[in-house]
Amino acid sequence: MVIKGVLKEELQNSQSIKKEYERELAKLPKGCLVKKNIKGHHYYYVAKREGQKVVFVYQKNISGKEIKRYQDAKRRRKKYRKLISELNDEIKFIRRALRG
Repeated sequence: MVIKGVLKEELQNSQSIKKEYERELAKLPKGCLVKKNIKGHHYYYVAKREGQKVVFVYQKNISGKEIKRYQDAKRRRKKYRKLISELNDEIKFIRRALRG
C-alpha cells in the first residue's frame, strides 16, 4: 500500500511538471525562422503552420537580436518537446504499475 501512495504522488508530480513544460512551450514564438537565398540576396521568413498548410511570412528588416531569439526558441522548443515525450512515457509506465 505504501508503494501505491508513492506512485500516485509521483504521477501527480509528473503531470504537474508536464503542464509546466507545456506552458513554457506555449510562451515561445510560433514558427521557425528560415533564411532563403534568392538571386544572391538573403531574405528571412517565419515558417509556421496554419491548419494543414505551412505558411511563410516575410520578415522585413530583421535584426540580429531577433534572429538569435528565434534560434534560441527553436533550441528550447526541441528541449521541451523531448522532456514532454519522456514524461509521457513515465506517466504511462506509472499508470500501468498502479493498475497491476
